[in-house]
Amino acid sequence: MNVNQSAPPVPPFGQPQPVYPGYHQSSYGGQPGSTAAPTPYGAYNGPVPGYQQTPPPGMSRAPPSSGAPPASTAQAPGGQAAYGQFGQGDVQNGPSSTVQMQRLPGSQPFGSAPLVPVVSQPAVLQPYGPPPTSAQVTAQLAGMHISGAVAPVPPTSGLGYGPPTSLASASGSFPNSGLYGSYPQGQAQGHPGAQPPQRSVLPQASSFTPSASGGPRMPSMTGPLLPGQSFGGPPVSQPNHISSPPPQALTPGTQMSGPPGPPPPMHSSQQPGYQLQQNGSFGPARGPQPNYGSPYPGTATFGSQPGPPQPLPPKRLDPDAIPSPIQVIEDDRNNRGSEPFITGVRGQVPPLVTTNFLVKDQGNASPRYIRCTSYNIPCTSDMAKQAQVPLAAVIKPLARLPPEEASPYVVDHGESGPLRCNRCKAYMCPFMQFIEGGRRFQCCFCSCINDVPPQYFQHLDHTGKRVDAYDRPELSLGSYEFLATVDYCKNNKFPSPPAFIFMIDVSYNAIRSGLVRLLCEELKSLLDFLPREGGAEESAVRVGFVTYNKVLHFYNVKSSLAQPQMMVVSDVGDMFVPLLDGFLVNVNESRTVITSLLDQIPEMFADTRETETVFAPVIQAGMEALKAAECAGKLFLFHTSLPIAEAPGKLKNRDDRKLINTDKEKTLFQPQTGAYQTLAKECVAQGCCVDLFLFPNQYVDVATLSVVPQLTGGSVYKYACFQVENDQERFLSDLRRDVQKVVGFDAVMRVRTSTGIRAVDFFGAFYMSNTTDVELAGLDGDKTVTVEFKHDDRLNEESGALLQCALLYTSCAGQRRLRIHNLALNCCTQLADLYRNCETDTLINYMAKFAYRGVLNSPVKTVRDTLITQCAQILACYRKNCASPSSAGQLILPECMKLLPVYLNCVLKSDVLQPGAEVTTDDRAYVRLLVTSMDVAETNVFFYPRLLPLTKSPIENTTEPSAVRASEERLSNGDIYLLENGLNLFLWVGASVQQGVVQSLFGVSSFSQITSGLSVLPVLDNLLSKKVRGLIDGLRAQRSRYMKLIVVKQEDKLEMLFKHFLVEDKSLSGGASYVDFLCHMHKEIRQLLS
Repeated sequence: MNVNQSAPPVPPFGQPQPVYPGYHQSSYGGQPGSTAAPTPYGAYNGPVPGYQQTPPPGMSRAPPSSGAPPASTAQAPGGQAAYGQFGQGDVQNGPSSTVQMQRLPGSQPFGSAPLVPVVSQPAVLQPYGPPPTSAQVTAQLAGMHISGAVAPVPPTSGLGYGPPTSLASASGSFPNSGLYGSYPQGQAQGHPGAQPPQRSVLPQASSFTPSASGGPRMPSMTGPLLPGQSFGGPPVSQPNHISSPPPQALTPGTQMSGPPGPPPPMHSSQQPGYQLQQNGSFGPARGPQPNYGSPYPGTATFGSQPGPPQPLPPKRLDPDAIPSPIQVIEDDRNNRGSEPFITGVRGQVPPLVTTNFLVKDQGNASPRYIRCTSYNIPCTSDMAKQAQVPLAAVIKPLARLPPEEASPYVVDHGESGPLRCNRCKAYMCPFMQFIEGGRRFQCCFCSCINDVPPQYFQHLDHTGKRVDAYDRPELSLGSYEFLATVDYCKNNKFPSPPAFIFMIDVSYNAIRSGLVRLLCEELKSLLDFLPREGGAEESAVRVGFVTYNKVLHFYNVKSSLAQPQMMVVSDVGDMFVPLLDGFLVNVNESRTVITSLLDQIPEMFADTRETETVFAPVIQAGMEALKAAECAGKLFLFHTSLPIAEAPGKLKNRDDRKLINTDKEKTLFQPQTGAYQTLAKECVAQGCCVDLFLFPNQYVDVATLSVVPQLTGGSVYKYACFQVENDQERFLSDLRRDVQKVVGFDAVMRVRTSTGIRAVDFFGAFYMSNTTDVELAGLDGDKTVTVEFKHDDRLNEESGALLQCALLYTSCAGQRRLRIHNLALNCCTQLADLYRNCETDTLINYMAKFAYRGVLNSPVKTVRDTLITQCAQILACYRKNCASPSSAGQLILPECMKLLPVYLNCVLKSDVLQPGAEVTTDDRAYVRLLVTSMDVAETNVFFYPRLLPLTKSPIENTTEPSAVRASEERLSNGDIYLLENGLNLFLWVGASVQQGVVQSLFGVSSFSQITSGLSVLPVLDNLLSKKVRGLIDGLRAQRSRYMKLIVVKQEDKLEMLFKHFLVEDKSLSGGASYVDFLCHMHKEIRQLLS
């Protein structure tokens, strides 16, 4: 690896990026721009029906039908007729695939062209093409506006998300956390008897067919009437709360007022680019999608309404009109997956975590290491408070890179060590400014002027850049490593290589379940795969072994012994290590003794009757052993039950479901005793990281047992009701990955920022003894640290804001290193720029962690309300300050945040914040722990699972199928679907799947013969079987934990568990559907605005 190879020239670092002076460029569609973002949606002013169930009094009930929506024109500001794009016969994920959504460039001004879509666009790469012109609509139907999230105008091809969209209502549900054993958790589907489902969907913004003559012409329409919608007649008030389950939820977005007027004039259907659809809405005409039954069963029952005006046939709202996560993900993949992401430009928003892309480091850290909630941050704290958008970075310092991207270069500055600022101690990076001919440099973080040491001196070129800038990683790259000098080591001496200690529970439960025999067998081969540095022939990591129940057994496995020796420590109250020499050994030197020991352990304890275990003394023993050996390391604990034996750290069973939804619920997430925090603090000081594998058959108090792994940077794995035949593959796969992964030991991380902002809060698995240093006994490539920033001064648009994350750690070979990541962000004085450069996935990652920490100290209801309020404030601020003026009846979402409601609803419905009856206290504590250190990609799929149809595409097509939205409405009983959320895999089989498919996949002749709950697909020699098994293996390879497969048959009892993850639907635990939640969000926003 040549550190001196030159990198391609890039623009000078720290060069100011274009700002947005007044947004005078043309906006979408070439219409005159203004300082406000375009947000033209129809009006709707009545009280927002949050979760309404029956039509208001005086309204007739509409005939349930899935016919075409009524034609009605949503008048867009500026007189442009709004147009919707979906026909009623279509069911599809989000906007039509023929319409490419775009994300605009951060520097693209945001005009106020009166487009109908309601997701307002703040993001990245190309202006919109001109929309079809249309004659001005001269009259509106009885003063009624319907605002809907309308499909955007087809833009010119290019990158990005799509025009601003405004929504009438929606409800989002995020996938519930289901990372643990199989407990059924279903979703209420809202089909009471034969009644039509209760869900409110958005009205399409316009379904009138314009006619050339402009004469009034009514399109033919069918479909249920929106409750609260009348054409003519006096205004009908909409009550806010109605009991008794109705056939259809009230659709927000409709408001009646005024006397009946003449029907509105129609415009010609000859608008460029749009054919007239049979049902009178615009957009490419398409046939109905196969396999999706009509969502509104039942016969039409036409009610009558008093008064002369006859009600128009009602309109069913289209769920495809509200923002679709699937569509946003697909668009980003299509637009940004082909080009490499080059990090040379300040404040670029990277592609989404769901997009496969290549990164070229040209001065800023790769988004694989750092992702931010916004890449353009407010210049002042007042502006930040007004927007309420949290300013946070999710940092994954040791992230693994794909093979085609180079690992960070290692720079060795010899005995002098890395060059740093004398005042703030920031490390040399591409943003430092060299002055006085290269003899001094000005720190980009604190502006201090520093001398350049003679051995580091180099001349400057005509631009003021050092002539060797591209030969030095620290002057040209965003991420790199320094070899640390002895000054960075404990006690001023270089560290020894780390050690791994395997500590095995040999109580009755562990022996009886077959766990001990399985584990000992696996360790014989696994010890050949300990982590090693670079091209080293063998690992430098030493190993030791302990078994325990009520007492501890240490083993001497010195290479000179013929047989291993066991030493028992029964005084668990005063733990000590009975041997030093022979406890931690090199695997290759002591292989025969270790193999002999692993053969003997299952036999030695085969007849045990000891059911009680200790826990804290086991960790204490491991830590003392590392201390005696003067090295850092990791303990692998395999534990089965609540530690009730008399010893320090003894626990009692305190599981009490009656505390749920009370003020004392928070105690379920808090540790029982402070002893484990004290123990964790000692472990961190020693560099002793703990990974815990739990195999409980009942309550084990995960909240308490996980304290030490959590504070030492370790991991917890949980296998409820472990059975070798069912769980062997999952456990062994997790164990192999955990033992082999590269870990940094005895680590300290600090995040420095340029003047104006500072790091104020940290989330993740670590310990902090002061307000700045994140201490990690161990840190692996899966763990993230989330950092929140606050203003302490005014920022400057010219210079932007800088972050530098420095991680000091010991490598697996015992080398002390510093890993540095730098990132430059833009600063803005206009709120529109902030909203245009946000990343919703990172925002949700931060908000989930914030909420999951909140449950330790506050009632869950308070935490949920805080999240909803913050989300409403973010969206209300956008509406008030960035959107063009429009009726209060419209829900207007920023383009970059149009998925915020659906994703936030998924967090609110997760098992930590809204548990179903079957979710155990341990499960909730476990999920809370896992999410705390997840990266952005993991929280994305965890909260909104991927649902992949397996039998819709031809068998020969080997590419991964496109996902569909996580809703029961998307399932067809003639197909098979795969659902994954990063922890679980479900294979859902419809009852009407073709016999040939069943035979090819399961090797049985009919649906009824498929075993429900099957966890392994038979290996069959046919295309379909190979394709599905290959897809499952591919998904597992992408995730940090092994996902166990569960086969679920339609109408089977396991289906409740599967439906728990269909997060756009209502959940059994009371979580709102996506549509309902969007309505509720709208109501909250309107209350804030009024």
